[in-house]
Amino acid sequence: MFQGFQRVRERCECCGLAFGGEDAGDGPVAFVVLIVGFAVVVPAMLVEAGGGWPIWLHMVVWMPLAVALCLALMRPAKASLVALQYRNRRQDFDGTA
Repeated sequence: MFQGFQRVRERCECCGLAFGGEDAGDGPVAFVVLIVGFAVVVPAMLVEAGGGWPIWLHMVVWMPLAVALCLALMRPAKASLVALQYRNRRQDFDGTA
């Protein structure tokens, strides 16, 4: 489905479906940022309230975790949004009725 990290192919390699109607935009990014933000900020606040790490330790632990989670969730989020678009706006994709 993907050509590179986030770029959607012109056609499906298996069935030949054209992805001309795909228009995910910034939707996956917004969902991923909200989910990862919640998943990282809440534990960071609990750690800070419980014992209070130094700021450098927060940066070393939480920032790489946030980046890794964002990168790990970006492709599944984009694929899910394209699949939902295909399911709900099938007529916009070329070659289907």
